Amino acid sequence: MEQLSVGDARLELTVGDITRQDTDAVVNAANKRLAPGGGVAGAIHRAAGPALWEECKELEGCRTGEAKITRGYHLPASYVIHTVGPVYSGRRCDAELLAACYHNALRLAREYGLSSISFPALSTGAFGYPLEQAARVALPAVLDWLEDNGGLDLVRFVLYDREAYDVHLGVLQSLKR
Repeated sequence: MEQLSVGDARLELTVGDITRQDTDAVVNAANKRLAPGGGVAGAIHRAAGPALWEECKELEGCRTGEAKITRGYHLPASYVIHTVGPVYSGRRCDAELLAACYHNALRLAREYGLSSISFPALSTGAFGYPLEQAARVALPAVLDWLEDNGGLDLVRFVLYDREAYDVHLGVLQSLKR
């Protein structure tokens, strides 16, 4: 596990299962309907139980780059913050929308008085965002947000395998301020 202090906050990178994180919130790499599916969204919905989908239906979806919050139900985390990352197209707007996912999730966490949050590598699965390019958007977005806003004690990136961890670690080391 790699850690970096950013003001009063700590940024961590770890390999693991997003559904087993003990942070106040976990972030769901959601689809626009906030429906159960494959990947991270499917895992979170399965672990949280069917009440999560029932609450998600009431939210009437989510646009790319936005974030919405629900309870965590059977997850260790009290909340799930759902955000819809961009489907990778190679256009400039991809990076802007991906950064917005991180900023809006962090904003919601702060608004709800949460002190810790766990992120997966948003958009890097079925949405096709190349892992290193996504890390080069995600990590600066989180670091900049923490420097400008504060209010959280821990932001954790929970990466699905050693390759994803190594890519994020390399990017983080190139950004150390």
